[in-house]
Amino acid sequence: MTTTQEVLPAETSTPVSSGPERRRRSVNALPYGLLVPATAALALALGYPLVRQVVLSFQDFGLAQQFGKPPEWVGLQNYRELVTDSYLWKVVLRSVLFCLANAALTACLGLAVALLMMRMSKVVRIAVQAGLLLAWAMPVVASMTVWTFLFDTQYGIVNWLLTHLGLDFDGHAWLLHPMSFFGVATVIVVWMSVPFVAFTMYAALTQVPEELVEAAEIDGATGGQRFRHVVLPTIRPVLYVVLLLQIIWDLRVFTQIFNLQKAGGVTEQTNLLGTFIYRQGVGGGHFGLASAAAMFMLALAVVMTAPYVRLMLKQEKEA
Repeated sequence: MTTTQEVLPAETSTPVSSGPERRRRSVNALPYGLLVPATAALALALGYPLVRQVVLSFQDFGLAQQFGKPPEWVGLQNYRELVTDSYLWKVVLRSVLFCLANAALTACLGLAVALLMMRMSKVVRIAVQAGLLLAWAMPVVASMTVWTFLFDTQYGIVNWLLTHLGLDFDGHAWLLHPMSFFGVATVIVVWMSVPFVAFTMYAALTQVPEELVEAAEIDGATGGQRFRHVVLPTIRPVLYVVLLLQIIWDLRVFTQIFNLQKAGGVTEQTNLLGTFIYRQGVGGGHFGLASAAAMFMLALAVVMTAPYVRLMLKQEKEA
C-alpha cells in the first residue's frame, strides 16, 4: 500500500524580540523622557523672555504703554534708528575693544595663576585658592564700593600711594577721563574674573599626563617647549571654553560700568552696550528701542563667539 506524504510549506515567521531586548529599547527612551521637564522649564524661563524681547523690538513701547496704552507696531523702525545712529557704533566699537582686551588679559592672568598653583606647596596652594574663592564669591555691589573708595579723588588709597612714591597723582580724577575710567574698569573686571579662569585652568592642568611631560624633558625640551608642545595642546579645549565664556561675559558687562559712572564717570563717553541699553529703556523709557539694541548685542555676541565655537567643534571632531 502506497502512502503519500503531503509536504507542507515551511512557515515564515518574524523573529520575536526577546524580553531583555524589549526592555532595553524601552529603557533607552528613559533619558529623553527625563529631559522633558528640564527642557520645558528652560524653554519657559528663557524662551518666553526672548520671544517677548523680539516682539517688543518691533513695537513702539514707551511710558504710555506701561499705563495701558496698546503698543504700536513699527516694524524695522527701531532697527533703522539704531543702525543710523553714529553714537551706537561708537558704543559698539568701545564694547568690542573692552571685551577683547579684558577676555585676553583675564585668560592670560588666570592661566599664569594656575601654573603657579601647580608649583606651590599644598598649604600655600590652599591659602591662595581660598583667597581666590573669596574674591570670586564677593557680591559685585559690595566689591564696587571698596574699589570706588580705593580710586577716590580725595581720599583714595591709590592716589595716596602713588603720591608718596613721588608721582603727581594728588587729587587725580581716575573716573573723569575715559582712558583712566576704562583702566579702572579693566582692573575690577579682571580681578573678578581671574579666579574662575584660574580654578578652571588648574583643573585642566592636573589632567595633563605626567609621563608626556617627563618624556619631553628627557628628550631635552625646555620648559617653554614643554608648555607649548605638550601642555597647551592638552588643555586647549578647556582654554577655548574659558575664552568663549569670557567674551560673552565681558561683552555684556553692566554693573561695574554703571557703578563707576555713578561714582563720577562721564556717561556719554563711557557707555558700553549694557549701560546703553539700560539708559535707553529704563532711563529714557524707549523700551522698543532698547529691545532692538539688546537683539543687536545678541547678534554681535553670536558673531564674536562663532570662531571659538567652530574651533571647539573641530577639536571635538578630531578627538
